[in-house]
Amino acid sequence: MTDPADTFRLDHRVALIAGGSGAIGSAMGEALGAAGAAVTIAGRSADRVQAAAARAGATGAPSLGIIADVYKVEECERMVAETVDRFGRLDIIINAVGGGAGTALYAAEAYPASEWDRIVDLNQAAVKAMIKGGRGGRVLNISSVRGQLGIDAGYSAYVAAKGALNALTRQWATEWAKHGITVNAISPTFVDTPQVATLLQDPVFKGKLVDRIPLRRVGETRDLVGAVLLFCSDASSFITGQVLTIDGGLTATQ
Repeated sequence: MTDPADTFRLDHRVALIAGGSGAIGSAMGEALGAAGAAVTIAGRSADRVQAAAARAGATGAPSLGIIADVYKVEECERMVAETVDRFGRLDIIINAVGGGAGTALYAAEAYPASEWDRIVDLNQAAVKAMIKGGRGGRVLNISSVRGQLGIDAGYSAYVAAKGALNALTRQWATEWAKHGITVNAISPTFVDTPQVATLLQDPVFKGKLVDRIPLRRVGETRDLVGAVLLFCSDASSFITGQVLTIDGGLTATQ
């Protein structure tokens, strides 16, 4: 009998993590590498990209670091092309680029225009490569509970982008299923990373947040790894168009 755990293995697969140099993306790179995938880490900071690629490579997996700006369509196309040139294929694309939570908060009536075309550009470039390869593939978007829940803290553009990303996850799943490509998303609450450090350092803010989470703690990057492996592997071969909330029970109380 085949070991059920083998369905979570990613041997001979190639993954591209856009935003892979951040805390969440780097943890994903390590997890995918440990599961057997070759991993490309893409981001704008050379030092952080190379450090994250080294962490993925330390698992024994082939790894590649690419310096690229995913806010530019030509850069999205380049990172996909470089990945295929290096590894010969592309099977998994993870959109882990930070959405700006905690870094650009404005009142709703005064929120400036927000550009997030990168999400569309990146996924389109990756999926074209998957379709050409003819082996299907996995697309995983990193959303947020803010795609479902509002908060009185100036998050208008952020929640709009994440809500739209959830809708696109379902739409792309519908359109790309005929190519054997699944599209899913994970939707965490606050995860303890440098991006939200200033918010979590406020004891009042953190206390109110933790009080609303039934498991009584903030998420950690390790809490996301199981879901990432599920959605990127054959274990989820019949799952597509889903947004999985990883929030310690927060949305269950709303």
